[in-house]
Amino acid sequence: MFSAYIELIRMRFLTMLAYRVNYYNGILIYAINIGAYYFLWKAIYGDATEMGGLTLVQMTTYVVVSWMSRAFYFNNLDREIVNEIRDGSVAIQFIRPYNYVVVKVMQGLGEGIFRFLMFSVPGLIIVSFLFPVELPTDIGVWGIYLIMLFFAFLINSQINIITGLSAFFMENANGMIRMKRTLIDLFSGLILPISMFPGWAEKVMNVLPFQAITYLPSSVFTGRVTGSGVWPILAIQVSWFLILIIPIIVLWRLARTRLFVQGG
Repeated sequence: MFSAYIELIRMRFLTMLAYRVNYYNGILIYAINIGAYYFLWKAIYGDATEMGGLTLVQMTTYVVVSWMSRAFYFNNLDREIVNEIRDGSVAIQFIRPYNYVVVKVMQGLGEGIFRFLMFSVPGLIIVSFLFPVELPTDIGVWGIYLIMLFFAFLINSQINIITGLSAFFMENANGMIRMKRTLIDLFSGLILPISMFPGWAEKVMNVLPFQAITYLPSSVFTGRVTGSGVWPILAIQVSWFLILIIPIIVLWRLARTRLFVQGG
């Protein structure tokens, strides 16, 4: 069974490889986006040396690594699940000898690995020459960050799967998908670091899972969090990964007793 899941990762990777030119264009688009954020933050900082616990160089690094990380953890598993529910093909998954949810995660991982190798890595290298980015020199920081990036992928995928499975209980989940994507981009710290929000808003976001997707890994990468402070942050990610398994199991079990096909 494990080898079958590995094959799913490989198949999705090869599928994405057929459209790799699109991701080369994506690097240019991300670079332009990062450039816009850089000049915006440069104007905001002005003569200030630090804001929200980040210097301008750290903020630039934060923006760069956050957007390049997004290329890895981003996927459309929610929309895939909704489409399979709508056309009725999800019914076949109920009788196949594998876990549908795990299959979706493996497919997302195959896509993520492709994005990481073909988008994130070359994109980070290119952007590092364009903007004042301060990359970690400690190999240990890179190792911890990659572990945290993997958990960011898992947590984002779990939220996507929960959103997708909700389509079993509603006729149109497109609005929820759009709302979810906005919430993740905003509350994860992708658009604005959580430390920049007002105190009450920061407290609210600290009890939500979104921070574990972008803000926490990027805080470690930029050096805002160092030493022993890394482990509590990693523990937050692991905790949210375990917590989000519960609603997925509940939704999937309920879905098996309530299949409403909207097409086919």
